[in-house]
Amino acid sequence: MEELLILVDKNDNQIGTMPKMEAHEKGVLHRAFSVFIFNKKGELMLQQRAAHKYHSPLLWTNTCCSHQRDGENNIQAGERRLQEEMGFTINLNEVFSFIYKAPFDNGLTEHEFDHVLIGYFDEEPNINKEEVEDYKWMLLEDVKVDIENNSSEYTAWFKIIFKESYQKIKNFKI
Repeated sequence: MEELLILVDKNDNQIGTMPKMEAHEKGVLHRAFSVFIFNKKGELMLQQRAAHKYHSPLLWTNTCCSHQRDGENNIQAGERRLQEEMGFTINLNEVFSFIYKAPFDNGLTEHEFDHVLIGYFDEEPNINKEEVEDYKWMLLEDVKVDIENNSSEYTAWFKIIFKESYQKIKNFKI
């Protein structure tokens, strides 16, 4: 059964649901979240998407991201997906949200009201190979430089989110 996305207006009010592929084909605004996990050294955990993903395979991106399910709040959704993709659960904090739109070469479009969630973890993840090819830890400054020098190795949405959130994430403290 195909996942249903929560359609929202520009104020994040739910206005309906739509199958995931249809929402991405039509570029309809929907609710999403992006998780950024840091360690004690201030490094960000990046994931490399699995090779068989239908878009952006093998590209690097934030720790995990996905869509809330109907009736699920942002933190619950982030914690669920973090467990599903990276194999661990921690407390997350919502830092901010914003709207972005990112078209892909395959005709699909991400048009998301994205909630950015941050957490801290100092162990190694137990990655789900169905979702994640690999992971690595990088300092924010190094990620910024690498995106500038190797833009094609990162997902479209991560580049947008990273640019939008760089200062907010850098300055966030629990």
